[in-house]
Amino acid sequence: FSISFLYPCHYKEVLAELKAARATWVQIDKPTLVMDLDSHKLKAFTEAYEELEDALSGFSVIIETYFANLLVEAYKTIISLKGVFAIGLDLVRGDKTLELVKSLGFPSEKYLFAGVVDGHNIWANDLEASLTALKTLEGIVGKGTMYNSRSTIKKVGVTHWIFIETCNFYFMLTYMLDEEIKSWLTFAAQKILKVNALAKALAGEKDEAFFSANAASQASRKSSPRVNDKVVQKAASTIRESEHRRNTPVTARLDAQQKNLNLSILPTTTIGSFPQTPDLRRVRREYKANKIAEEEYIKAMKKEINKVVKLQEDLDIDVLVHREPWLKGFAFSANGWVQFYGSRCVKPPIIYGDDIPRVTDTPRVQRISKDQTLFEKGHAKNKCSIFNEKQVVRR
Repeated sequence: FSISFLYPCHYKEVLAELKAARATWVQIDKPTLVMDLDSHKLKAFTEAYEELEDALSGFSVIIETYFANLLVEAYKTIISLKGVFAIGLDLVRGDKTLELVKSLGFPSEKYLFAGVVDGHNIWANDLEASLTALKTLEGIVGKGTMYNSRSTIKKVGVTHWIFIETCNFYFMLTYMLDEEIKSWLTFAAQKILKVNALAKALAGEKDEAFFSANAASQASRKSSPRVNDKVVQKAASTIRESEHRRNTPVTARLDAQQKNLNLSILPTTTIGSFPQTPDLRRVRREYKANKIAEEEYIKAMKKEINKVVKLQEDLDIDVLVHREPWLKGFAFSANGWVQFYGSRCVKPPIIYGDDIPRVTDTPRVQRISKDQTLFEKGHAKNKCSIFNEKQVVRR
């Protein structure tokens, strides 16, 4: 956050190359501005931008902020910048930004890019709520016209121009999902359709059928028992703030764990997935293609689980591991792959419901072999990528 807040020398080199390539628009993304910045940091940003004014001459400059609400001083800073054609504001995660614009106004010589379609997740946004926000903004900054054609932006001779932005989101084929869940989702292509629908509605060409379908989808998700589990919500409402931290020190918990599990001084376990055998891959392909019934698929999975558990028993592993998807409230798309590490990819789950039971609520606690009673303990690596992984501990 020094004077090189924007690294002016580097920006100048890039801007020179863009100008040589006959670029006419430059967008500067500064999500940092939504942070709680001290006055000297905002001053450093202003000074760094002023160093770029000559290099930015001839460009239509957009300053974009997103991810959260702008604070008052940061908002005052960016609307006062000279030579800025447009300012982009996030009205989705910045849920107080609209009130900020209403209270402080918007400069008449600048254009506003209003981000009202959420590109950071896969849920359909409420079109009526988005349209209401846009109409409120239009009343503040003036009536304008909006165009979005093949991802290019066309300026027309209007006093103010409101453009709806959406971030790109990876496309996931959804033919494996049921119709109800699919109706709640929008991916990149569908989000662009919603951007266009809002633009037309603001211009007086509202597609009533499109908006009605969106309203029905919103109502379905809000009222669906698959999303709202009263038992889970009641249990969650009883959690006290004090329960977020354990009262028992870790040393006492370790002693209790050792008495219960009787593990060795250096217990052994496995890390990572067991290899998928050709037979297992075949069964999964056939199940996805509806060539075998769910009962046959589960039978094959249990057979493979027993196989890897026995292998670990034979190797005298202390903490046994297997993976299987038994949690509720989860859905998986057909092709929603994201890179995990190296060449390994995973399918991020779509968590749509409250009903995600604890492992002790499932029928997985069972006697897997005749001579060993095995207890399972749920394990999730982190809240961003959940691998329905269970650990089986000897007793």
